[in-house]
Amino acid sequence: MKDQPEEYWKKKLTPQQYHILREKGTEAPFTGEFDAKDDKGMYTCAACGQELFSSETKFHSGSGWPSFYDAVSNDKVQLHDDSTHGMKRVEVTCANCGSHLGHVFDDGPGPTGQRYCINSACLAFEDK
Repeated sequence: MKDQPEEYWKKKLTPQQYHILREKGTEAPFTGEFDAKDDKGMYTCAACGQELFSSETKFHSGSGWPSFYDAVSNDKVQLHDDSTHGMKRVEVTCANCGSHLGHVFDDGPGPTGQRYCINSACLAFEDK
């Protein structure tokens, strides 16, 4: 899916999703539909449908974005150094389509100590 032209993504995604997923934007904190969601299920990439995060690893970080302490598996997401905006962060992208999802930080709970801070607009949810 990484080889899809940008025209494909512009037609498939909403303008907000395109901005975040393809142009590495972000949504305002506490505005996304999944920040406070507690239902059991699977969070998938809004662009390509790949399974990314289980509700079993979701926690309330207080950051204003959905937070997870682990991905479904390491081969579902890719991590990249990100030094934009004068900060040193680690960007999280979908391994299947290359879309930007958010960032991961080392201030999460056990067992991983990670906080995957993901934009709601980048996710879809499947009840389980």
